This record gives sequence, structure tokens and C-alpha cells, in this order.
Amino acid sequence: MTSGLYPGFFLVLLCLFPYDSDQTCPSVCLCTSDTVSCSSSRLTKLPLSLPFTSVTLDLSHNYLSWLGRSSFDSLPRLENLQMSHNQLSGLGHAVFYNASSLRHLDLSSNKLRVVEQHYFQGLWRLEELLLYNNKIVRVEGGTLNSLSSLKKAYFSLNQITHFPFFSIQDNSHPFLTMLDLSSNHMTTLPWEDVKALPGLVQRGLYLHNNSLVCDCSMYSVFWHWEKRGYDSLNDFRDEHTCTIHGKLRASIRFLRHNRFFHNCTVGKIASEPVTVLLANVFVSEGESVRLDCQTSLGSRNLSFTWFSPSKGYITQANINDTLISLFPDGTLEIHAAKVNDSGLYVCTALDIKEALNATREVNVTVVLSSGESFNTGYTTLLGCAVTMVLILMYLYLTPCRCSCCKQPKPPAIPVPTYDPGNFSPIFSTSHTDHCKIQTNKHVAFMESPMSDEGTERMPES
Repeated sequence: MTSGLYPGFFLVLLCLFPYDSDQTCPSVCLCTSDTVSCSSSRLTKLPLSLPFTSVTLDLSHNYLSWLGRSSFDSLPRLENLQMSHNQLSGLGHAVFYNASSLRHLDLSSNKLRVVEQHYFQGLWRLEELLLYNNKIVRVEGGTLNSLSSLKKAYFSLNQITHFPFFSIQDNSHPFLTMLDLSSNHMTTLPWEDVKALPGLVQRGLYLHNNSLVCDCSMYSVFWHWEKRGYDSLNDFRDEHTCTIHGKLRASIRFLRHNRFFHNCTVGKIASEPVTVLLANVFVSEGESVRLDCQTSLGSRNLSFTWFSPSKGYITQANINDTLISLFPDGTLEIHAAKVNDSGLYVCTALDIKEALNATREVNVTVVLSSGESFNTGYTTLLGCAVTMVLILMYLYLTPCRCSCCKQPKPPAIPVPTYDPGNFSPIFSTSHTDHCKIQTNKHVAFMESPMSDEGTERMPES
């Protein structure tokens, strides 16, 4: 992955963002703004001094073999740490002391063999952990316990034989949506612990390219996941294999050929409600939806109160609606969502003993199903067409009812003699006078009888 573009790229950044000379930048590194790159610098240990304003630190492609206590103590703003392609075989205690702002940690392509409990203590903001392509054979049970904000964890391309699935629960890792354990050496799995994983973790659990032994428990789990359309199954269908009686030569693609599992009982596929772990959720009308109440208070003994835009305050004590359920962990389930259930739901978690509380907001939008949307659109279009036809009929077929715009042609009358009393004022604003003026503006052509000599008299105007 070493590329000659890196030095040139950071040199351009250095020109665009001049570095503050008051801070110390190691001579083997490039420092630009809040980014420090020491990649491919043949480092065997960390530089003695790094800028305390660093947000991104790249130490990849070096020869670092050990990280001791408080290695990043001087970098309180560090969010992105890249240490791939080194020689790391272990991490000391409290390595990330005072580095709790870390969100992305890349330790891939190293020589780690055991991931111990203390490795990631204090990284409660960490969202992405990359440990693929190491030599890992075991992950200790409490390794991920402190990573309450973890979203993605990559353990692929290792030698893992057992993984502590039991340590991942709704309350411990509410945001975890991807757990990649592909291409390892797992032969059997604790399937009861796997089935107890949160729904989003199951959906994002990658187990292909392992050495799983074919049995009904394994087939039942994967059969249900396939029926639910999980991407982890659909994207790697051919890579899901299992061995018959543990013999590597006798392996089958169990998602392609399932005759071996003909006698297995897999049960009926159960409808899986939507588990909400984000701030917004869209659900079709009539479907069930679950709104979690994961807050910063963790999993201690709490009491929960929900505020619903359609039903008001909801607690365990006052709930009397069969269409909603409130579970002890604070999860609110709407069994058959309706359009008027849309709105902002607010959950309040209360720790009475410690006098602490925290809230969580979820914006729910209930949409009509595709068929109903089509019918509604068709009806709206038809209504618009009918309205247009009626407007055209009104404009072109409605008779004129104005008393002044159309009158019968008056009969020919003799020219009256001049009488000043019969004329109206010139500047009269009366509508009646206006009509009279318009109707009296005529030219009368009087046709007189022919004279005895046959001459014709000129008309008078």
C-alpha cells in the first residue's frame, strides 16, 4: 500500500495550510493543519513529541512492535489513529489513556495474537475498530464491553476459533451494525448465543469462509437469515460452506445444496419487527416497529417513560392499549403502525437511586403501502381531470348574464326633438345612466317614400 503519492499529497496540504511553528512536528513526519502523517518512515517507536492539536495521526507502514502505557497522552483531540502494517504483537495497559476522543482505530495487518480485555479501555466513543489480517486466535470475553459507541468491528482474516458472542447485548452495544468474523478457523458456534444477538448485529454478522461443521443448528440459523434477506448471506452465498463430519475435503455450499439438511427441522419464519437504533425510522402502515431507549445511563436499573404524539405519556403503570407494548428495558413496540402514529417519540430514562435521567428522541414516519399509494395517486389524478373539464365547461358554455353586454336591437324611431331636460349629466357614475348612454348611441337611417318623379331623398342622421 506504500505509494509515492503520499509525500506529494501532504506537501500540497502543507502549502495550502501552513503549519504553526510554535508546535513541534517530528522531522520524519508531515504536519498539516490537524493531520500528522508519519507513514513509511521506518519508525520502531513513537516519536517523542507530537502536536497536541492532532486529530488524525497516520503511523502505518512502520516497524512499531509495542505500545506502552499512555502512549497517546499528549493527544487529547485525537479521533483517527491509523497503525496498520506494523509489527504490533501486543498492547500494554492504559495505552489509550487520555485518548477517549478516538472514533476510528486501525490496527489491521499486524501480529496481534490475543485481544485482551484491557486493550480498549476508555475508548467509549470509538465507532470503528479494524483488527483484520492479524494472527488473532482468541478474543477475551470483556474486550468490547467498554466500547458502547461501537458501530463496526472487523476481525476477518485471522485464526479465531471462539468468539464471545454472549458479551454483545442490546444495552451493551446499541449501535453495533457490523461484526465481521469471516475467514477465520471457527468450526462450531454457540448457536443459542448467536440467536440471542440483537437483530441488527445478526443482520450484519459475517461468518463466511470458516470451517463450520454441518449440523441442523447451523442450518436453522442460516436458513432464517436467508429468508429475511440478510446481505451477509446474499452477498457471499457461495462462500458459505460447511464440512461433513468435520472433514475438510467433504465440504458443501449449504446455501446452494441443502439435500444434506433435508431431515432438519427449521420451524417457521417469524416476522422480525424493526428495531430502531437511529434518530429516524420509516415503517409501512400495518407493520410492527420497536423503538429502543438506549441512553448514556447504560443498563443500570431504570424506569422509562415514553411520550407519544398520538397517545401522550406511556408508562408501565398507565399502559392500557393492546396495540402497544412497553418492555422492562424501555423498548416501545407499536404492533400495527398507523399514519397518525407518525411524529417525534421521546423516551426518558430515570435512575431514581442516583437521581439521574437521560432522554432519547426517535422520529417515526408511517407511510402507506405501495398499493394504497397507487390508488390514492390514481384517484387524485382523476379528480384533477374532472375539475379541469368542469372549469372548461364553465368558461365556454355558461351563457352571458350581463344586462348591459347584450340587448335586443331597438326598433327604428324618429329622431327626437331637442329637449335639454332629457339629458343626464356628462360625468354621471350611475350604472343605469351608463347603460342608457350606450343604448342611445345609434344612427337612425330613415327611409322616405319615393317621390313621384322617382328621385330618392338623402337619409337624415
